[in-house]
Amino acid sequence: MSMDLVSVAGDATLAEAARLMRERDTGTVLVTDGDEIAGIVTDRDITIRAVADGLDVTSTAVSEVASQSVTTVSPTDTLDTVAETMRAQALRRVVVVADGRPVGIVSVGDLAQTDEAADDAGIALSDISAAPPQE
Repeated sequence: MSMDLVSVAGDATLAEAARLMRERDTGTVLVTDGDEIAGIVTDRDITIRAVADGLDVTSTAVSEVASQSVTTVSPTDTLDTVAETMRAQALRRVVVVADGRPVGIVSVGDLAQTDEAADDAGIALSDISAAPPQE
């Protein structure tokens, strides 16, 4: 699990989010509305949903391309539960939330690095790769 979370307000521009990704060496930024998670945006989202469609990254708000539906898990969930959640919903990452606050992000790559969940990660990645992209 990555615990070095990066977040921006929904009205931040895609260029601002991309700069944060570069500075913090991450491909994922949480989109917030006050203390609430309002979405998640990845480097791939910026590329596929914005740049490829000719949107101006210096004026387009992150909220316009972010995935609005964010699946969360608890720090007490087992790796099997997390992997099953990711597989069932075809997700590459889930946000870990404790006491209503994000504390980390688990990616398929994180699961693949554990002996306990490596097989689940492979199955999940296969299912995720076959699933249609999320809106």
